Amino acid sequence: MCVCSCKPSYNSSLTDAQWAVIEPLLPRRDPRRGGRPLKFPRRLVVDTVLYVLVTGCAWRLVPHDLAPWDAAYRWFRAWSADGTWSRVHDALREKVRAADGRDPQPSAAVLDSQSVRSHQGGQAVGYDAGKRVRGRKRHLLVDTCGLVLRAVVHSASVQDRAGAKLVLTGIRELFPQVGLVWVDGGYVNSVDAGLVGWAAAHEGLEVVAVPRNADVKGFRVLPRRWVVERTFAWLGRCRRLARDYGRKTAHAEAMIKVAMIRLMAARLAGEEIEPRGPIETEAARRLADDLNNQ
Repeated sequence: MCVCSCKPSYNSSLTDAQWAVIEPLLPRRDPRRGGRPLKFPRRLVVDTVLYVLVTGCAWRLVPHDLAPWDAAYRWFRAWSADGTWSRVHDALREKVRAADGRDPQPSAAVLDSQSVRSHQGGQAVGYDAGKRVRGRKRHLLVDTCGLVLRAVVHSASVQDRAGAKLVLTGIRELFPQVGLVWVDGGYVNSVDAGLVGWAAAHEGLEVVAVPRNADVKGFRVLPRRWVVERTFAWLGRCRRLARDYGRKTAHAEAMIKVAMIRLMAARLAGEEIEPRGPIETEAARRLADDLNNQ
């Protein structure tokens, strides 16, 4: 069985163009520091991580023509701990923004959370009484293109306003030009509007709520807020993110970044990984109509 020269043809695997985008950003082994040579190519390791991410299978159930599960998980865990996934993700985000003719540093962002069920316990598991979900919350801060600026995974029992502070703390140090953040009405209401004052006083941010029209029934695309909802939809294409299977929040956050790395690498390579079919086509048409009618 060949594990190093033959590339498996799974839909989750990187194409040559996508690998050419990611490969220069990965850490390289310095032979002067000694140590054994790599037993498994980095591309095979990344393809194994992507297989787990996209298919949602357990690490121990990866196919035998990929890297062994323990080796792939060891690399995933190491790159999560040393910040490799974060560095690759941030570098690709800046390249995607530049390719779209935008400043690599965003000036506005959109914030929202998603409650997901956890599997077999783990770190920071709680109960979201509003959504009736026992698990964790994914708090995402995205730019106006839907690209993730910061992802924080915490207990589902943490209220949105408290979780927003976890996301926004120190954000100006990472993105000095960000001055405006759009949120939904749950973050700012008549009972507790402390997030607005806190963001202005501590982070120099203007938090603006985009309210929902109570007179409109059913689904309605809301200005600005649809951007982060689309990002959650992008993540939902990866079955590993349909539920929270990670026992550590750091690994759950890393999986979000790996999913965005896959998406941004495809964009920079001029390829599409979006599903194509009658349902997706109709959904895209309705979204375009709603946006044009705003």
